[in-house]
Amino acid sequence: MARDPETIEREIEKARDALASTLDQLGTKASPKRLADSAKTSVRSKLDEPKVKFPLIGIGALIGFLLLRKLFR
Repeated sequence: MARDPETIEREIEKARDALASTLDQLGTKASPKRLADSAKTSVRSKLDEPKVKFPLIGIGALIGFLLLRKLFR
């Protein structure tokens, strides 16, 4: 069964548009800026948790105290 050329051209154009749309979506999802922003957001949300935030503050204060102690000895 032979198909007419116009039908074939429409199908090719439809497939081309679908492919272009898919490539645009992949480009958006895999953009380095978006990935970096996502990583930065997840790290910030993790650091805002009290179980992580307060021990880090304590460790920072301890390191600062030890550095000052060493400088003034």
